[in-house]
Amino acid sequence: MAFTQLDSDKGLTELNTFLEEHSYIEGYEPTQADVSVFKKLAQKVPDHVKFPHVARWYNHIASYSDEFTSLPGEEKKDDDDDDDVDLFGSDDEPDPEEERRKAELLEAYHKKKAAKPKVIAKSMVCLDVKPWEDTTDLVEMEKLVRGITMDGLVWGASKLIPIGYGIKKLQISCVVEDDKVGIDDLEEQITAFEEHVQSVDVVSFNKL
Repeated sequence: MAFTQLDSDKGLTELNTFLEEHSYIEGYEPTQADVSVFKKLAQKVPDHVKFPHVARWYNHIASYSDEFTSLPGEEKKDDDDDDDVDLFGSDDEPDPEEERRKAELLEAYHKKKAAKPKVIAKSMVCLDVKPWEDTTDLVEMEKLVRGITMDGLVWGASKLIPIGYGIKKLQISCVVEDDKVGIDDLEEQITAFEEHVQSVDVVSFNKL
């Protein structure tokens, strides 16, 4: 079954019905078939109220815009004989050579995608570490804090800030990898130095 008139409500309704039960135009991965239909929609996001499944599919395929040429499958010709994509496939026997070529392209696509470096989420955290009294050895307290080592934790700058009655607090920053370092765990380790540390407060927490 071929889909036509994708610039009309009738054509979009047919496509919306199809995409209600399918993630892609062909198979289980984005291919040149998706690119072809995407381009026929004239770069205009379909009405998400009238055609929610088309809009969902359109925005998903748009995220691959920089990879269109590397997606598996053959680029669809936009001529009179092949103006539409056969969304439901064909009864013809598959060509073994064509199937092999598609498999190779799909494998190359997955390898390329897997080779992309993953973005490591990090945060800049600033902590206030408060001592019990003015006689607390702040140099030793900072040494204890910086002695905490965790995979994904890097200590940064620090300073002493007066808080009254001759008492100063240690304000220290650090960069943490979000997936590896939990701030609650870090605070717990710092307050474990109970002879020096009264409390720990998070002053700021910013994603990098």
